[in-house]
Amino acid sequence: MFYLDRAATTPVRREVLEAMWPWLTGGFGNPSSSHGIGDQAARGLADARARVAAVLGCRPAEVVFTAGGTEGANTAVKGLALAAPRGRHVVTSAIEHEAVLASCDHLARFHDVTVTVLPVDRDGLVTPAVLAAALRPDTTLVSIAHADNEIGTVQDVPALAAVTHAVGARFHTDAVQSAPWLPIGLDRLGVDALTFSGHKLGAPKGTGVLVLRAGVPMEPLVHGGGQERGRRSGTEDVAGAVAVATALMLSDAARETAARTASATRDAVIAGVLARVPGAVLTGSPSARLPGHASFCFPATAELPGVNGETVLLELEQRDVVSSSGSACAAGSTEASHVLTALGLSEGVARSAVRLTFDAGLTEADVPLVVDAVASAVGSVRVLG
Repeated sequence: MFYLDRAATTPVRREVLEAMWPWLTGGFGNPSSSHGIGDQAARGLADARARVAAVLGCRPAEVVFTAGGTEGANTAVKGLALAAPRGRHVVTSAIEHEAVLASCDHLARFHDVTVTVLPVDRDGLVTPAVLAAALRPDTTLVSIAHADNEIGTVQDVPALAAVTHAVGARFHTDAVQSAPWLPIGLDRLGVDALTFSGHKLGAPKGTGVLVLRAGVPMEPLVHGGGQERGRRSGTEDVAGAVAVATALMLSDAARETAARTASATRDAVIAGVLARVPGAVLTGSPSARLPGHASFCFPATAELPGVNGETVLLELEQRDVVSSSGSACAAGSTEASHVLTALGLSEGVARSAVRLTFDAGLTEADVPLVVDAVASAVGSVRVLG
């Protein structure tokens, strides 16, 4: 079986499980407790924080452990917007993850915040000029993802952040999809906050990180005992922190080699599908694209009908290829993808989407098998349709 849905989640790495185990057993203490067992847990938590900071090139105090990318995005978007003294205007893009878009909607409905949603071009890119035109004297925050989970497009975040900082606003980026593949960090990307999720890196679901630049005010979403320097109250998940730190370090150590290998495989898959499937259309940028990410739509041609992507997925699974039509968070929805319609695709074409996401374990020898499966699955659906 080919598991080609790594943008949705990844299996937990054995090294991560082994690193977690001591903190689920003997090191079970509460890091806030004033005794030996608590001190042991506190040291484990501090070590995990330091290891994350070392990979990201930031201070340990700038690392906040969360329960995943959605919590991180909510905390960053709402927390930064509500703490900013300069105004009530937030900017985001039309292809953001629902966690960011829903957070912006919450700010608009309950906190009198004006939200500007930027358009993207046909490749899914936000240009600095479009962003600059939307910024206002009262803009407090811009939130634009580093890479999109559905189409794989990678934004020029450093350029977008520079435009944002020129008017005195803050910049947050959702790095959930880019963390396994690209160098990330506050200084590397020039941002004030970034968030990512452990389960895209080989850590368990329910783990994540928010990195917040020192001195940037943020209103916490979770109030209580003041853990995580008052930015996220609640007893810390030491095992989860150790897990995400371990997964991040392992991913970073292999990143360059893995990205190079997966990029070559990605290009071969894309070329194969476009050559074998009549009318196939690549979605997202052909060049500014994540390694290991190939996404397509299969619209109707003059001779052949279009397809439903969900039906293609069922056919692919019969051929031992597990993939998706887009974001796992929207799986089962009858609505067309907001990401694909933002590219200018019709709702009918958007519903034909198939996303193949993989790691460096997909080999050159595997490519013809995957391409054959896609061509066969789409062909079968068109015949049945």
